[in-house]
This record gives sequence, C-alpha cells and structure tokens, in this order.
Amino acid sequence: MNKFSDKTVKELCFYVYSLVDPRNSKIFYIGKGSGNRVFQHCEAALLENKESLKLNLIRDIIASGAKVEHYILRHKLSEKEALQIESILIDFLTYPKFNTEQVLTNIVSGHHQWDEGIKTVEEISEIYDCEKIKVKSHEHLMLVSLNRSFDDAKAHDIYQRINIYEKTRKYWSIAKSRAAKVDYVLGVYHGIVRSVLKVDNYEWTIYDEEKKVCFNKERCCFHGILIADSPYLNKDVSDYPFGSGGAIRYISIEGNDW
Repeated sequence: MNKFSDKTVKELCFYVYSLVDPRNSKIFYIGKGSGNRVFQHCEAALLENKESLKLNLIRDIIASGAKVEHYILRHKLSEKEALQIESILIDFLTYPKFNTEQVLTNIVSGHHQWDEGIKTVEEISEIYDCEKIKVKSHEHLMLVSLNRSFDDAKAHDIYQRINIYEKTRKYWSIAKSRAAKVDYVLGVYHGIVRSVLKVDNYEWTIYDEEKKVCFNKERCCFHGILIADSPYLNKDVSDYPFGSGGAIRYISIEGNDW
C-alpha cells in the first residue's frame, strides 16, 4: 500500500516510523510524521532526481523487484513526543560503540543527540560538573561558537556539516594576523568546550564548495587533529562569553587580547 485512509490518518495522530530493506530485514531509516509521511520517501525516490543515501537505497530496492517495508513504531503521539522517540531511536541505532556498521541513511542525528543523547556515566558527569578552563602558559586559544552547528537536527545551510572536525575548523571570519598565532581552536557549545583542534596549518577561502555559498570576504579554514584527551575538553568557558552576535573569542594566559 502507499496511502492511508482518511480514518486511519485521523487515528494515527503523529507517529514514528521505520523503513526496512526486505532483502535483509534491516532498518535503514527512522522518521516521524503525520498523515502519509511514511510513504513519501518512496514517492520522492521515483519522482525526483535528488541524490542521497536513503533515496538511492530505495531506488536499488525497487530496481531489484522488491518493495520497501514500512513500519509504524509508535502512534497516537503529540509532535513533541514523536520528536523525542525519533531522536532516541536514531541515537541508539547510530551510537558507534553499539554498532559496528552504519545502520541508518538518516542525514542528521537525532534531536538533542549531542547534549541529551547516549552518554557514558563519566561523560554525563563531565557535562554537568564541568571545571572552569585553565589556560596553559604560552598557549593561544581561539574559542568558536558551535551553537548553530553542533546539534545536527537544528543545523542548516553552511552550518550543517558531516562531523565535529568540520564544524570546528571552518569558516571563521578573522584577521589574517590572528590565524598564525592560534595554537588550538576550541569548539564551544552552550558554554562548554566540546572539541579541541590542534592547529597544524590553515588556508583562506571565499567559497563553500559543498553548499555553493560565496562569502563577502575571505574566511579561515584550519587544518589539524582533534585531541580526544585534551585538558581543555569539556571545560566551562562561561567566563569568556562571546560578544553579542559574535562567534569567536581569543584567550591566553597572557591576556585576552593577543
């Protein structure tokens, strides 16, 4: 079937659904919606030329002579309840320590995955009992706000990026004299350091190739490695707030204005 009756639509309210590949019985997509939303992905795969992991897999299933299986996981929900359940399921099915392979074709992570999603007990403690940051001598830190890119479910346009490395390293509107001085770029989300990039080098660009966006002036893209055990990670930087509408802050032990 490819459509619910009006009576069924009325009874369903909001719901959470999954799409399943019948050739291996694997869930490949989790979504939420109302009405006939669950069927619209197959329609899009047949009627649109857009490319994505999800749509390409649907086309492959159809080309093989099989049909995508649709499952309603929970229904009679409010939109808020559906959003939360969708997020939990996406988080659970994509958490790397639970899954050895990519299970889903969802483009974005679950809503609030990064701040409210699956965490070890140690990570939970670090999130809510964060120590104030202590800057090491002679290290120059550049704080960058990830408030518009960190949560995949809320990120749009140039702020929607594939991983935390890409979110942290670009595209920053800074003076060229500053770039050479930066030792670490610290990605900050709601006052807490969520990523630490040790800078190896940097470059300037006026164009985002992926999003096809042209900036009004050159922006800096840093290159380096993420430091998973950095003493700056998960530290409170609320003593160094960003200015109104700002996304960058410089700090060092010698003073903020280096």
